Amino acid sequence: MSLDADDLLVFARVMESGSFSRAAERLQLPKSTVSRRIAALEERLGEKVLQRSTRRLTLTEFGQGVLEHARVLAGEVDGALALALHRQQRPTGRLRVSMPADFAHQMLTPMLTRFVSEYPEVQLELDLSPRRVDLIAEGFDVAVRMGQLPPDSQLAARRLAMFSSGLYASPAYLQRHGEPQLPEGLISMHGLMILSRSGDPLPWRLLGIENGQADLRREWVGVPERRTLANAPDMLLQMAHAGLGITWVGNQYAQAFVDRGELLRVLPHWCAEPATCWAVFPERRLMPLRTRLFIDAMAAELGPLDQAALYGL
Repeated sequence: MSLDADDLLVFARVMESGSFSRAAERLQLPKSTVSRRIAALEERLGEKVLQRSTRRLTLTEFGQGVLEHARVLAGEVDGALALALHRQQRPTGRLRVSMPADFAHQMLTPMLTRFVSEYPEVQLELDLSPRRVDLIAEGFDVAVRMGQLPPDSQLAARRLAMFSSGLYASPAYLQRHGEPQLPEGLISMHGLMILSRSGDPLPWRLLGIENGQADLRREWVGVPERRTLANAPDMLLQMAHAGLGITWVGNQYAQAFVDRGELLRVLPHWCAEPATCWAVFPERRLMPLRTRLFIDAMAAELGPLDQAALYGL
């Protein structure tokens, strides 16, 4: 013998409502479907659970015993629905997020502070290491990624912002070594460069700017002969600030130094293509409220950039 749990749930709702019609309204089912589910339950059990008349429903002795079990099932369903409603209204639970440390420190510290304060029932766990985490295998809810994303059928992504970058050096360094006027002049400079996953320096790729737009026809790619490598952009920025060389960094990170006169933009009429900042998360139809709110908060904090800002103009 096999039972359909839905039939037991319908039976419990009929007895709670006192009629097939009211149960059908509550369950958002046709009355004929409710009647058919009760008949199917009786067929599977081999006995009547209800005596029906034009005015009332009467439980049989057997039906009374079955109803006790049906009510337990209905209570579990109601409890699950109440929990889901609570979580939809107030986010709770563990939220695991991976993002670059410099990005978190310089771009999202106020937002992260507000989020933790506003949603005390969410347990936020931040992984700020430079490694590229496996969201599915390691149980992460969100990861912040920059640039192009590889295809992955198990992941979805939302674009958060577009960021530009440029070359920066301290006034003291440029006074000692001269300021290059063309990209070719970078070859003789000390490059403070990003270390790629292969262990090689990530080449500088520059595009000329014409009328506020990057001109793909004017491209220069190169690597300075003398270079220092690190996989931490913030460290390279601090080295540039100390007068050690020229570094490639996001304009948003360098702006505070520029405002204080501690860094200068090198080759300001050359830039990189703006990099897209993504929130990446496991592909699923029903995203937990805590995850959606966190992604929304990041998007609101980063905000839209106008075209001029994209190229640091």
